[in-house]
Amino acid sequence: MPVQEIDVREVPRPERHPRIFALFAELEAGESFVLINNHDPKHLRDEFETDEAGAYRWEYLESGPRLWRIRISRTAAPTAPQIQDPGR
Repeated sequence: MPVQEIDVREVPRPERHPRIFALFAELEAGESFVLINNHDPKHLRDEFETDEAGAYRWEYLESGPRLWRIRISRTAAPTAPQIQDPGR
């Protein structure tokens, strides 16, 4: 099965991260997509580390200078937030 690609070079900036995270949310463990961008999406990677730590893999397939291709994979199934109450 071919890997889906999402090219955000022509997508308005405010819509890029929400589209990427929506696509990631649809992935099952072991599935991936390739992100195509015109710059290194460092801020996006920071968001993944904050919001999806331990549940994703980030692999540069092409690293500029004009084109970046990154395979983003889900490594773990999504989990519900864990809330711990130290008072219990």
